[in-house]
Amino acid sequence: MSSRAPESLQVVADPARAARALSPIRRQALAALAEAPDSATGLAQRLGTTRQRLNYHLRELEKAGFLELVEERRKGNCTERVLRAKARHWLIDPCALAAIGGDPLPPADRFSATYLVALAARAIRELAGLVGKAAEGRKRLATLAIDADVRLGRPSDFPAFANDLARAVAEVIVRHQDDDASGGRRFRVLAGAWPGEDSNR
Repeated sequence: MSSRAPESLQVVADPARAARALSPIRRQALAALAEAPDSATGLAQRLGTTRQRLNYHLRELEKAGFLELVEERRKGNCTERVLRAKARHWLIDPCALAAIGGDPLPPADRFSATYLVALAARAIRELAGLVGKAAEGRKRLATLAIDADVRLGRPSDFPAFANDLARAVAEVIVRHQDDDASGGRRFRVLAGAWPGEDSNR
């Protein structure tokens, strides 16, 4: 039985394992058990389904490593198993579902959507590994995230915006680059841009 807290994030890279979590009822079960551990009976009431139907899906999720046993409780002549999700958030590595994002990377092309997705997939894999190592060593992971929206006046303004952004990032990197520093640490920097949800309005 497990007494440790669920991980914050896990990345699923195995296609067969990912497939086991994709049905709506299993995604609902995972989300509910990430909020609070529960038995099949309790979870069935929370999700508005039957215990018999849910039991099968919980067994499959546990078999695939998405769930873990918290405790076993006796209720009359039965033993009730209380389960919880092993992580609060799950991310499916794009490589688990398609060749896109796999190694080697596609040809470097800063205007290629395929290349951007491949870089994002690599970031997911690398960050997931680093998060796990940092948690094991109880260390803080040095990361930075910038999330911003920009509204361009015309679609034709995009190339100029992309060039300015690339130039600004390159200038910052050159300013801070130090190949001779003793005990220095290498960081990956990823910047991307893509159309927002309202781009077709």
